[in-house]
Amino acid sequence: MNYTETYELKVTPASKKEKAKVFIDDRDLDLADELGRQTIKSVLITESTVLISMEAHFPPESFDGVQYGAGSVITAITINRATGQLRKAETVKGGILSATLGEGSKTYQEQCTAAKKP
Repeated sequence: MNYTETYELKVTPASKKEKAKVFIDDRDLDLADELGRQTIKSVLITESTVLISMEAHFPPESFDGVQYGAGSVITAITINRATGQLRKAETVKGGILSATLGEGSKTYQEQCTAAKKP
Protein backbone atom coordinates (compact mmCIF):
# COMPACT_ATOMS: atom_id res chain seq x y z
CA MET A 1 0.00 0.00 0.00
CA ASN A 2 1.36 3.40 -0.95
CA TYR A 3 -0.16 6.10 1.25
CA THR A 4 1.14 9.64 1.80
CA GLU A 5 0.17 12.30 4.35
CA THR A 6 1.69 15.76 4.44
CA TYR A 7 2.42 17.54 7.72
CA GLU A 8 4.74 20.34 8.61
CA LEU A 9 6.80 19.56 11.73
CA LYS A 10 8.68 22.37 13.45
CA VAL A 11 10.91 21.59 16.43
CA THR A 12 12.68 24.09 18.69
CA PRO A 13 15.06 22.93 21.42
CA ALA A 14 14.91 24.51 24.88
CA SER A 15 16.80 27.73 25.49
CA LYS A 16 17.62 29.56 28.70
CA LYS A 17 14.35 31.49 28.38
CA GLU A 18 11.94 28.98 26.80
CA LYS A 19 11.14 25.30 27.04
CA ALA A 20 11.37 23.03 24.00
CA LYS A 21 8.51 23.41 21.50
CA VAL A 22 7.01 21.12 18.86
CA PHE A 23 4.48 22.24 16.27
CA ILE A 24 2.58 20.19 13.68
CA ASP A 25 0.96 22.32 11.00
CA ASP A 26 1.54 25.39 13.24
CA ARG A 27 -0.39 23.72 16.11
CA ASP A 28 1.52 23.76 19.41
CA LEU A 29 1.65 20.23 20.84
CA ASP A 30 1.89 21.64 24.38
CA LEU A 31 -1.80 21.97 25.19
CA ALA A 32 -4.31 21.60 27.99
CA ASP A 33 -8.10 21.77 28.10
CA GLU A 34 -11.04 19.91 29.65
CA LEU A 35 -10.14 16.84 27.53
CA GLY A 36 -6.69 16.51 29.09
CA ARG A 37 -3.18 17.84 28.76
CA GLN A 38 -0.22 17.07 26.54
CA THR A 39 3.27 18.25 27.45
CA ILE A 40 6.53 18.27 25.52
CA LYS A 41 9.04 16.96 28.06
CA SER A 42 12.23 17.34 26.02
CA VAL A 43 13.66 17.90 22.56
CA LEU A 44 17.20 17.05 21.54
CA ILE A 45 18.50 17.99 18.10
CA THR A 46 21.87 16.66 16.97
CA GLU A 47 23.52 16.59 13.56
CA SER A 48 22.06 13.14 12.87
CA THR A 49 18.94 12.81 15.04
CA VAL A 50 15.91 14.60 16.46
CA LEU A 51 14.54 13.16 19.72
CA ILE A 52 11.16 14.26 21.11
CA SER A 53 9.69 13.10 24.42
CA MET A 54 6.09 13.93 25.38
CA GLU A 55 3.35 12.90 27.79
CA ALA A 56 -0.42 13.10 27.55
CA HIS A 57 -2.86 12.67 30.45
CA PHE A 58 -6.62 12.25 30.11
CA PRO A 59 -9.30 12.55 32.81
CA PRO A 60 -11.92 9.83 33.41
CA GLU A 61 -14.63 9.85 30.75
CA SER A 62 -17.90 8.21 29.81
CA PHE A 63 -18.57 7.08 26.25
CA ASP A 64 -21.60 5.11 24.96
CA GLY A 65 -22.66 4.44 28.55
CA VAL A 66 -19.27 2.98 29.55
CA GLN A 67 -17.18 4.70 32.22
CA TYR A 68 -13.40 4.78 31.62
CA GLY A 69 -10.79 5.79 34.20
CA ALA A 70 -8.01 8.34 33.75
CA GLY A 71 -5.33 7.43 31.21
CA SER A 72 -1.94 8.45 29.94
CA VAL A 73 0.28 8.07 26.89
CA ILE A 74 4.06 8.50 27.04
CA THR A 75 5.62 9.00 23.60
CA ALA A 76 9.23 8.96 22.40
CA ILE A 77 9.90 9.99 18.78
CA THR A 78 13.24 9.55 17.01
CA ILE A 79 13.85 11.02 13.56
CA ASN A 80 16.97 10.11 11.60
CA ARG A 81 17.78 13.37 9.83
CA ALA A 82 19.78 11.72 7.02
CA THR A 83 17.24 9.02 6.07
CA GLY A 84 14.00 10.65 7.24
CA GLN A 85 13.03 7.52 9.13
CA LEU A 86 10.70 8.31 12.05
CA ARG A 87 10.26 5.83 14.88
CA LYS A 88 7.63 6.37 17.54
CA ALA A 89 7.26 4.37 20.75
CA GLU A 90 4.07 4.89 22.76
CA THR A 91 3.14 3.47 26.14
CA VAL A 92 -0.62 3.56 26.85
CA LYS A 93 -1.85 3.19 30.41
CA GLY A 94 -5.51 3.19 31.43
CA GLY A 95 -8.37 5.24 30.03
CA ILE A 96 -10.42 4.78 26.88
CA LEU A 97 -7.25 4.42 24.77
CA SER A 98 -6.20 1.39 26.80
CA ALA A 99 -9.63 -0.17 26.21
CA THR A 100 -9.60 0.53 22.46
CA LEU A 101 -5.90 0.31 21.51
CA GLY A 102 -4.69 -2.01 24.25
CA GLU A 103 -2.56 -1.31 27.28
CA GLY A 104 1.21 -1.33 26.98
CA SER A 105 3.91 -0.25 24.55
CA LYS A 106 3.72 -0.15 20.77
CA THR A 107 6.21 1.06 18.19
CA TYR A 108 5.54 2.61 14.80
CA GLN A 109 7.80 3.47 11.91
CA GLU A 110 7.23 5.97 9.12
CA GLN A 111 9.27 7.43 6.29
CA CYS A 112 9.53 11.23 6.21
CA THR A 113 11.00 13.65 3.71
CA ALA A 114 12.22 17.20 4.20
CA ALA A 115 9.97 19.92 2.88
CA LYS A 116 11.12 21.64 -0.28
CA LYS A 117 12.10 25.22 0.50
CA PRO A 118 10.47 27.77 -1.85
